[in-house]
Amino acid sequence: MSASAVRKAVIPIAGLGTRHFPASHAVKKELFPVVGPDGIARALFHYHLLELDAAGIEEICIIVQPGEEERIRSYLRGPDADYLKRLEKHPALLREAEQMRDFEQRVRFAVQHQQEGYGHAVFQTRAFADGQYVLLSLGDHLFRGRPESPYRELAAMAGVAQGLSVSAVNRIRAGDLKGYGTIAGKRRPDNARLIDVSLIIEKPSVDVAREQLHVDDLPEETWLGWFGMHLLAPSIYEILDEMIRKNVRDNGEFQLTRAQEIQRQREGYLALEMTNAERFDFGVPDDFVRSIHSFRQLH
Repeated sequence: MSASAVRKAVIPIAGLGTRHFPASHAVKKELFPVVGPDGIARALFHYHLLELDAAGIEEICIIVQPGEEERIRSYLRGPDADYLKRLEKHPALLREAEQMRDFEQRVRFAVQHQQEGYGHAVFQTRAFADGQYVLLSLGDHLFRGRPESPYRELAAMAGVAQGLSVSAVNRIRAGDLKGYGTIAGKRRPDNARLIDVSLIIEKPSVDVAREQLHVDDLPEETWLGWFGMHLLAPSIYEILDEMIRKNVRDNGEFQLTRAQEIQRQREGYLALEMTNAERFDFGVPDDFVRSIHSFRQLH
């Protein structure tokens, strides 16, 4: 099965961007400008569209707050005819505008009316998913891989996952544990990067990680945590629905990681270690500064 067998992708950008205030009060965080390796300045979320399109994804759903759909559509719709005329002296930018208009026709939207957690946001895309795999990518992160795109690599896992969800993971240290879902599991003999997951814990303590979250062939004091991309099997929506109906919350919110652990218990779960890919975190100002520089330097 080729990567294009996964047809749908979801990008959540419904967060309030509180940690970027006051800039996020003027401009939504995912619309902050990021200069790519090609020298073109695009909105942060725009890079997801480019990567997903290159990976063969046909339909993209963006999760937004109420009233934000038109702001995103307006960005993708691009400038008026007079402005486009000015772009004729910059052929690369004119091509960019044309591609943006194509994206505007293909993108769908789901609205998260209340800020009730990442799992709650993802649940809003249930109708869009329509019983199919979806490729989920954090909206305030960017991802690049060499020689192959991590989007394409993860989508291609649908061909070997036998209907299970697959999450991208990467190596993290003790100081990172507080920020990521972290796994235990066993590597497959025929593909050491592919792991049969035996436990998923959201933001574990160092002591819990040392005791419970082991994956073979990792250096000491090293774990595998969420990379920020997930290939989600359709049953995730049934589990999220159940959690919401029963009001199963963690720290007051409906968490996707809990739904993933329930999915693992019921049917199994896989993880793919990303060894040739990089994650660029734009979620807080200090990380934004570091990422905007390193992403620009990527070739």
